[in-house]
Amino acid sequence: MVLNVKDLVKRYGEETAIDHLGLSIDEGEIFGLLGPNGAGKTTLINSVLGLTKTESGHMEVLGKKLASNGNGVKKEIGVVPQDLAIYEDLTAYENVDLFASLYGLKGQQKKERVEEALEFVGLADKKKQYPKKFSGGMKRRLNIAMAIVHQPKLVIMDEPTVGIDPQSRNQILESVKTLNQRGITIIYPSHYMEEVEAICTRIAIMDRGRIIARGTKEELKQLIDFEEKGILLVDRPGEGLKTALKAIEELNDVEISQEGVTLTWGKGNQPLTRIMRIVDEQGYQLKGLKIQEPNLENVFLTLTGKTLRD
Repeated sequence: MVLNVKDLVKRYGEETAIDHLGLSIDEGEIFGLLGPNGAGKTTLINSVLGLTKTESGHMEVLGKKLASNGNGVKKEIGVVPQDLAIYEDLTAYENVDLFASLYGLKGQQKKERVEEALEFVGLADKKKQYPKKFSGGMKRRLNIAMAIVHQPKLVIMDEPTVGIDPQSRNQILESVKTLNQRGITIIYPSHYMEEVEAICTRIAIMDRGRIIARGTKEELKQLIDFEEKGILLVDRPGEGLKTALKAIEELNDVEISQEGVTLTWGKGNQPLTRIMRIVDEQGYQLKGLKIQEPNLENVFLTLTGKTLRD
């Protein structure tokens, strides 16, 4: 187990940032961490890194108690911070080389690791350039190279795609999946629901210092009752079609819009066969049916009563 947290508590004065929190992360996971601002995500991550001292509870990182083996554990962790942490008066190579030295790498091994890290993030041809000339996406990728140069077992990526273009975002997400395929466990706190849904093997939702739900995205979606939605694509739908569809008792609502005929029904009550029959009986040619299934945004909003950026 990469992370094992039991009954963790952290207070700032009268405010409880971490409230008897329990969490476990297995080796080889990409573990998503979702929560509104103030949920306690940053305090939890800082506790894992040994930057924040907690009042009580038990924590093991990579099978070791952090308090008794802090430095040894930290050498096994890489961190990609939300705020860029690069030195603009050093070249890209020098930035990565500096972090390699801080992690104890020396000589030929250090040189090889620096070259490998820059190659991995696609900056090998920019190694002699200074980051002040880099785009936001290139700076983010340089930060990743600095975090993985010592080949850690655990990498914490805190919002690594903030403020970058879609192409750079896709490159970073692909690099996260590649690192994971190499056996590295990744903790991925993010405000981007679609990213977490796309790459994470398991997800935890935090609110008010507690983990309120955890599981795969499919397991989380099963926690809520959700009105499913479908859009019938037909030419010029009329009131006759709307009236006929409303007679289907499983349908909660039928509305005609520019996009088509929008239908809603309760989870698991999808009456597709009768819908298709009525469309045919009314003389319409069906061009398509788009089904909207529940997503993590629905789960998050239902469980916390907030949007992710609240």
